[in-house]
Amino acid sequence: MIARSAFGEHPSGRVVEAITCENSNGVRVRFLTYGGVIQTLHTPDRTGRAADIVLGFDFLAEYLHNPFYFGALIGRNANRIARGRFSLDGHEYALTVNDPPNHLHGGQLGLHQALWEADTFEHAGSRGAVLAATSAAGDDGYPGTVSVRVTYTLNDANEFVIAYCAEPDAPTPINLTQHTYFNLSGASGSSILDHELRIGASRYTPVDSTLIPLGTQEAVDGTPFDFRVGRPIARDLGADAIAGNAQLRLGAGYDHNWVLDRDATTNDSLIPAAMLSHASSGRTVAISTTERGLQVYAGGTFTPELVGKGSVEYPVNGGIAMETQAFPDAPNQPIFPRTIVQPGSAYRSTTTWQFGVLP
Repeated sequence: MIARSAFGEHPSGRVVEAITCENSNGVRVRFLTYGGVIQTLHTPDRTGRAADIVLGFDFLAEYLHNPFYFGALIGRNANRIARGRFSLDGHEYALTVNDPPNHLHGGQLGLHQALWEADTFEHAGSRGAVLAATSAAGDDGYPGTVSVRVTYTLNDANEFVIAYCAEPDAPTPINLTQHTYFNLSGASGSSILDHELRIGASRYTPVDSTLIPLGTQEAVDGTPFDFRVGRPIARDLGADAIAGNAQLRLGAGYDHNWVLDRDATTNDSLIPAAMLSHASSGRTVAISTTERGLQVYAGGTFTPELVGKGSVEYPVNGGIAMETQAFPDAPNQPIFPRTIVQPGSAYRSTTTWQFGVLP
């Protein structure tokens, strides 16, 4: 099933639509043509009871002022660029500094603010939409115009597939992601500290005081960043644990990039990145991606009185974002995989969320 409905009127006068997809197993997702926002996502627990497992808002006006980027598509460059500057072909570009002293998530005119055109489709076993938007030359200081297409597909294997394609007309950094926050309990106002997380990464990129990577890749062995075996998120997020670890203090817990384990045989193919599970409900989400990095933000800086859907206050650690993407500040970090895309080439990336239940 797929359906379209009005969600609200944008300040430009354009109507923002909500597109709802449901598969044969009762998984239902609703996303918006504003920001590509995933507004609700219902999945069943081990008893078959469906609940909304993502954070967000009830009204369009709330999404227009969305400091935590709930549910949004992010670009043209996800994550931070140090001091809002990078050099390309001998020219230094100055970007909007919207997370002082750095540039964050594409700036003030990022794709999270875009009004996307949507072309819906429904095939045997799958349904979804192709979203299209343009990032204009000069937006937030970036060179070149970029045409972006993102395809959202919900299939009957309980997979939600996000396929990105972006084509520039001039050399420019491109790094896209999806910024949904999960809370698999489906319980309003609970934290994710009782969730278990597994990450397929042997290394991570430590950060400075402004959350810019130091340019190194450190082993997770013996650190709070070792999730190679699934474990409760809460294990290293107590006050004493955070106080005793410099990296946790800087991120108010977890706000870091993990270097996903790849070898020469995987190239750009989909690999397992993370598994999030919740024992009480039994719900799980497994993430696979073609990307090199996974930024995990566990909501450690959520502000008091952050009110979401149903007028519920989201507490600190009320949700977890697992953003498949290139490494932060890649345009300024020579040892990181390059993110500059040339005209005549296309940026392509795919991420899959597969929903399930524990035995």
